[in-house]
Amino acid sequence: MSKLIAPSILAADFGNLQRDVELVNDSKADWFHIDIMDGVFVPNISFGMPVLKAISSHAKKTIDVHLMIVDPDRYIKTFADLGADILTVHYEACTHLHRTIQAIKANGMKAGVALNPHTPVTVLEDIINDLDLVCIMSVNPGFGGQSFIENTYKKVSQLKELITAANASTLIEIDGGVTNKNAKQLTEAGADVLVAGSFVFKSDNPTETIADLKAICN
Repeated sequence: MSKLIAPSILAADFGNLQRDVELVNDSKADWFHIDIMDGVFVPNISFGMPVLKAISSHAKKTIDVHLMIVDPDRYIKTFADLGADILTVHYEACTHLHRTIQAIKANGMKAGVALNPHTPVTVLEDIINDLDLVCIMSVNPGFGGQSFIENTYKKVSQLKELITAANASTLIEIDGGVTNKNAKQLTEAGADVLVAGSFVFKSDNPTETIADLKAICN
């Protein structure tokens, strides 16, 4: 399978949001990655439902929503209605993870689980076959533009082994600090989807940067 690039809209220019959404539509990117933060689970607040609705109305590619919020179960149907194709919740935020995953799927979305840097991949052993995606946080969640955590490579390899052993088809996504300096090593370790925010949108030519990342990985 071709490796996927998912620009993180958190790093886009909110004053020109439609322009940046169209930029991703017209680029070699595969998904839109959209971070929803509540200021409780992480120390930051990002956009909410109306902004996601606006993005969905213009987006022509897969919408990958990453919830960094407490009690995500309350909003599963809402995000389905707003156009999310993939909904990822944090392992650390879910008391009854299996039930949450089933609810996401029941609402017609693919289900993902995100792991904070300190959370080992082994916690997913009993549920890996139910997951469409695992998002490994390669920075501490909450803010864009952070430095990449080097232990991520090892974690990706461990997760790949777990997926292979279970004969699962789960995708591995990396979120945080992804650049042209670590993209190849991440995909070689087993990553399928790379989320890139600041590296894309703060570059001189985001379309070219996306194309370069895609070329490096494939």
